[in-house]
Amino acid sequence: MLTAHEFFDLSEFEHASLFETDSWVWEGLVSLEAYLDSLFKLRSGEIRGDVASSASLLGDAIRIGEGTVVEHGACIVAPAVIGKNCEIRHGAYIRGQAMLGDGCVVGHATELKHSIMLNGAKAPHFAYVGDSILGNEVNLGAGTKLSNLAVHSEKSPATGQRPTIKISIERQLVDTGLTKFGAIIGDETQLGCNSVTNPGCLIGPRTLVYANASISKGFLPGDSIVKLRQEQLVARRKQSDR
Repeated sequence: MLTAHEFFDLSEFEHASLFETDSWVWEGLVSLEAYLDSLFKLRSGEIRGDVASSASLLGDAIRIGEGTVVEHGACIVAPAVIGKNCEIRHGAYIRGQAMLGDGCVVGHATELKHSIMLNGAKAPHFAYVGDSILGNEVNLGAGTKLSNLAVHSEKSPATGQRPTIKISIERQLVDTGLTKFGAIIGDETQLGCNSVTNPGCLIGPRTLVYANASISKGFLPGDSIVKLRQEQLVARRKQSDR
């Protein structure tokens, strides 16, 4: 069983109790909504950071830690917990059910929803982070997309529900129980610009993914390098082409 401790160091993460030590790593996403509800029942929203006057905070269940900067034009929808010394840059869109640790970056034109970012995780430029978990010091290159919905996930006419995402782990098909599931990305992993993870992608810690790569769903072990090889042909221009 792939547990959270195989992907993350949780010793410095304030909300480590989100993760059960003996459960699948994605159970943190399953319990996120209830965890946020319990936090805000105990204590209401609180803004300790520096929020620009033109930023939008929609709803009361929002906490922003000391030293965090929310720039002009950013939008944060409740419920959301954002730790200390984070950067929520111009044009960032946090769509609710978000849990960010300390020192995180959500950059310009980045959209994040129902996701967890551990300390130091960064999605700085033009990224989509949906139903995903980013480990400590993860960095997403510009244009990275963590796809969370399979193209063949039509709702059942009988139940109105989408099929759950199933992934193969050690030759066993495991039902995640999630109809939307992006990626689990282990500590210190880096994804290159314009890379895409397909729904239900688990990437172990300290992995490097080259730019423009598309990662299939399933488990990719830690300390891997994913290389994209493209054949390029450089031809000489003819006078008639000019």
